[in-house]
Amino acid sequence: MTWKFFSAVMVLSALLVLSAGVANGQAIPGKFKPIYEKSTSDQQFDPHDFTGIWEMTVRDHTLGAPPPPLTPAGKAAMAGRVAGGRTTVGNAPWYTCNPMGFPRLVNDDEPMEWIMTKEKILQVFQWEHRIRYLWTDGRALPSGQNLENLGPAWYGHSIANWDGDTLIVNTVGLDERAWLDQNGLPKSFHARIEERYRRIDYNTIEMQMTLYDPEYYTSTYVGAERAFRKITDEHITYFGWNGLFAGVTEGICAPINEVEGYNKGFRDVGRPEEK
Repeated sequence: MTWKFFSAVMVLSALLVLSAGVANGQAIPGKFKPIYEKSTSDQQFDPHDFTGIWEMTVRDHTLGAPPPPLTPAGKAAMAGRVAGGRTTVGNAPWYTCNPMGFPRLVNDDEPMEWIMTKEKILQVFQWEHRIRYLWTDGRALPSGQNLENLGPAWYGHSIANWDGDTLIVNTVGLDERAWLDQNGLPKSFHARIEERYRRIDYNTIEMQMTLYDPEYYTSTYVGAERAFRKITDEHITYFGWNGLFAGVTEGICAPINEVEGYNKGFRDVGRPEEK
C-alpha cells in the first residue's frame, strides 16, 4: 500500500469517526458495532481465557472518571501539555512519532489481541504494532533498588495473577514523558497502576484501572469500569487477509514517512483550515 493511499484511507476513517457524532466517554449508539454481535453472548467460554481480538466500547481515551486534585509536583509535571481537539493540535508525544505509552494505549479504541501462554499473557495492539508482556510466572513486581535499576519504560514492567475469575495486572516503572491520558494528565515513575479484567460472557471483558500515585495526586485515582467487545474474523479481514494486522493500517509513526503518512492521515485531520 502506498503512503498516499494510506493517507486517503486514514482521512476517510477519521472523517467517518467524526461524522458519527459520538461524544467523549459515550458508548456508540445502539448495539456497539453490530458486526461484533454475530457471536451470541450465551456461548460457552472459559473465564480464564481471553484469547481473541477485542475493542473498547468507548472513545474518550482516559480512565473514564474525574481525576483527584494534583499535588504541586503533579501540576509542575503537567505544565506545558496541550491536549489536542477537533480545532486544535496538541503536543502529545504520539504527535511526534513517540509511543502512546501505558495506560494511554490500553484506553485507546483500536483493536487489541490477547495471547495466553503458560508464563505470560501478551496484549498485542494494532496501533504501533505494540506487544505488552504481562508476566504470570510468579516473579515479584519490581520495587526499591531493583525498580530504580530497571528504570522507566514507555509501557512499564507488569505482572499478573488470577484472583478467582479476575485477572489482576500491576504495572510500575512508567516513563513520565508518556501521558496518562488524552488530556495530558501525568503519572510519576514511582506510580503503580492496577488493572482488573473479568470476562463476563462470550463477547465481553470488563476492565477497571486504578492509579496509585501519591507523588502527583492527592488521593487514589479510581477509573470507571470499561468493556471490551469481541471482534469477529469478518471485521479484521482485508482483501482476504485475516488478522489483527490485516493491512488496513500499520498504525506506525515512522519518521521516514511521517510527513506524508502520519501527519496528513492523523495529526492534521482535525486542524482548522487556514484562512
